[in-house]
Amino acid sequence: MSGWSNWSGLESATPTEVVVPDSTEAIVRAVQRATAERTTVKMVGTGHSFTSISAPEGVMLKPDRQVGILAVDRAAMTVTARAGTPLHVLNAELERLGLSLHNMGDIAEQTLAGATSTGTHGTGGLKASLSAQLSALELVTGDGSVVRASRTENPEIFTSARIGLGALGVLTTLTFDVEPLGLLEAHEMPITWAEGLARYDEFIAENHHCDMYWFPHSEAMQVKTNNRLDANREPAEPLSKFRAWFDDDFIANSAFGVINSVGNRRPDWIPAFNRLAGKLLSERRYSDIPYRVFTSPRKVVFREMEYALPREAGLAALREARALIERNDWRISFPVEIRQTPADDITLGTSTGRESIYLAFHVNAATDHRDYFGGVEEIMVAHEGRPHWGKVHTRTATDLAKVYPGFEEFLHLRDRLDPDRVFANSYLRRVLGD
Repeated sequence: MSGWSNWSGLESATPTEVVVPDSTEAIVRAVQRATAERTTVKMVGTGHSFTSISAPEGVMLKPDRQVGILAVDRAAMTVTARAGTPLHVLNAELERLGLSLHNMGDIAEQTLAGATSTGTHGTGGLKASLSAQLSALELVTGDGSVVRASRTENPEIFTSARIGLGALGVLTTLTFDVEPLGLLEAHEMPITWAEGLARYDEFIAENHHCDMYWFPHSEAMQVKTNNRLDANREPAEPLSKFRAWFDDDFIANSAFGVINSVGNRRPDWIPAFNRLAGKLLSERRYSDIPYRVFTSPRKVVFREMEYALPREAGLAALREARALIERNDWRISFPVEIRQTPADDITLGTSTGRESIYLAFHVNAATDHRDYFGGVEEIMVAHEGRPHWGKVHTRTATDLAKVYPGFEEFLHLRDRLDPDRVFANSYLRRVLGD
């Protein structure tokens, strides 16, 4: 029997059966059989969630045959793809079609179903999360029904199922709003902690997208802004192959991996490594098609916790997190990431109803994260933070009901679409209840 584990190695499970469905009808049969046998069924993705949100307890469905674009509507500017399609595959196909998503995060290995179901997001823009860029979806519900939902068809399902946590059904197709393929100009530069916090509002207001990083145990920060160019008037100026390899592969992955390995053996060296990294940061500008600017390879395996906070509370929480790190003997080798998103209207969207600042905390996979994440999580919760559904956290249904106005609405929809809990697992029982 093939087991399951996630990318970070933090979660694992042993399903009772593994099925690779080749059609929606095959998914329907698997769900109906699981319901009849009073077991559970779970479609897994690529395991890039740090939680056990997709861990199979009964039948495990694999998305290997659920890949590819199904339809392109240039009048409506939408593209429909199978839900098991990896994001990097969709990006490449959209490029071929002269199209692009509006926004995305910095990892492109997830399946579309996994990325949308957990609320994967980027920073800035008109729509930050992949889920907010959906215009329609199709899913198989707990009794085997195939249901289509959009802004006008079953809108109450659409509102929740865009970030459905895998609790409402098995996604089969997803329709995304797209835009003409253009260019993004990236500008990366080193700044200090004091400058980064003082100029935060300026960076957000004057750029389409802004991402910031603080290196713990130091005063060093880096800011990356991305802005749209007129592709008809300004040619792309991508990084040279050597610069891209040296900066984003050798330095950010190979050398960083060595530093983490050394830091695991000599944690007392980590502050000096971080201060040195801050001094070695350099300014660079380049422009390319969007997904090549948004995404980057991640070869150093890590664990991550991320919280979405009301924008007005975000920087105060960041300052408190820094003070906590400095009061403890933790040695944190990964930067803390700061991003911003507009509000959305998705029931369990971490930005629902409020513009948000996201604070992401990382450690390498060989580091015990529990004290660090636990201490920082208390700060995030005190500021009404909402945990990223696919990243490490300890919140329960009782906790989450306090920060999501539509929490009960989601539970009622779950009762309607999956009354027998055929899609349940331990994670969903914790965050949604029985």
